Amino acid sequence: MYSIFKDSLYVILLTAVILFTSCQKEEPFQEAIDPELTLSVGSTVVEMMKRTTSNDGSYDNIVDGASCIGIQFPYTVSVNGLELQIETMEDFQRIEDILDAADEGEHSMQITYPITVTMSDYTEIVVNSDAVLQEYVEQCTEGGDDDDLECIDVIYPVDFFTYNPDLQQTGNVTVNHDKELQRFLAGLEDADFISIDFPMTFEIFDGAQLTVNSNTELANAMERAIGICFEDDNNDHNDDDFTKASLDSLLTTCPWLVNKLKRKDLESSEQYQEYLLTFMENGKVTSDDGFGPVSEGDWSVSVSDFKVFLTMEFKDADAFNGTMYTYEIGEGTVKMDGGEKDEIILEQFCAYEMKACSQIFIEENLQTECRWAITDDKGEFSEDITIDFSQKNIQAYNANNTVVDEGNWNISDTTLTFNGLSTTLEYYVGDWEVFGCSEERFRLQRGDEILVLVKNCDVGH
Repeated sequence: MYSIFKDSLYVILLTAVILFTSCQKEEPFQEAIDPELTLSVGSTVVEMMKRTTSNDGSYDNIVDGASCIGIQFPYTVSVNGLELQIETMEDFQRIEDILDAADEGEHSMQITYPITVTMSDYTEIVVNSDAVLQEYVEQCTEGGDDDDLECIDVIYPVDFFTYNPDLQQTGNVTVNHDKELQRFLAGLEDADFISIDFPMTFEIFDGAQLTVNSNTELANAMERAIGICFEDDNNDHNDDDFTKASLDSLLTTCPWLVNKLKRKDLESSEQYQEYLLTFMENGKVTSDDGFGPVSEGDWSVSVSDFKVFLTMEFKDADAFNGTMYTYEIGEGTVKMDGGEKDEIILEQFCAYEMKACSQIFIEENLQTECRWAITDDKGEFSEDITIDFSQKNIQAYNANNTVVDEGNWNISDTTLTFNGLSTTLEYYVGDWEVFGCSEERFRLQRGDEILVLVKNCDVGH
């Protein structure tokens, strides 16, 4: 009984196979294509996969000025007359340092030929002259708008299946690298179809991983990756590769000391040399003059035209206000350019610790061997005066190191009292409340008036 059933089943299956095969030969297979299972070679998703896996040549834009090609190591360049052997990515910093040290416009670079360049599809070409290199450069679209998608990367391996126009499987392949995927896609015919053995995983620019399980999820992932990070594809050697997210994170790690502040070509660094900016994750920023917050404002980071901008808005510290292009992040340094010769340079100051004002702290620090410059809260004063507070006395010196006024002082808790002044500083006799303290600066207030004492050890007794 079992044998008869087995033989009958064999005949039925054989007949079905013959009939199915004959149908295939007589006319093409017309079953509707399921977009979640198959992709045509010319589809938008496949084109985005090509862009995601194309060779990124922006790492050496400082040399070749083109993001769609990269020069293979090693090679030699002459920068402002200095010959350099370029063997690793770190050598580009040497080029940048030379260009940064030179005056604006004094930039020259000559490449020693021949060189081998890698195209966006990983094709390798030997180039023997500037003229030929320039031909390839002109084929690139610069300014951050080249075709490659750098904000998302494929995690390999990935398995693909290939089909002919009749949706008959013609093969399968495992790819392990962007170059292999580029070559695989390039080798397909226009009428071919492919499918992916999901799941497929990507790494996002910030290190997070994203897994997709269908063609729709794949298309959405790559679409969202367009423009979400700063690809640094332009030819400005002085802007380093960073993202909105990385600048957001960096600014909130520690307070930042104002190293340089320039507005409309007027240098204001000295006035704000002890100021600290503290960026908080809730979008608030405080300015601190070294012994306590002075003003609170708002801050935000944005991306426009593939550049990262920092915007600050204070009510009472308008020197920091406005939107500035963040062009460089170094070791604990952020450099910003506001145009029209506006510039701000911030230095990370994680060791900052605000000192509490006390009678002992004020007495000990005022009576050091250094003198103290006197200014108002804007860093201004009618005369260039330094004061010696040692031995509880007051001796005020002008710029010629001549004593122009004398008196004494005493302190009770945090109230500092000036006595006996009769000429240059006569107006300041009386009680002043010390409400901001550091070893380098003191902030004093009487009513609406503010005095700032800044330690100056460059002048002697």
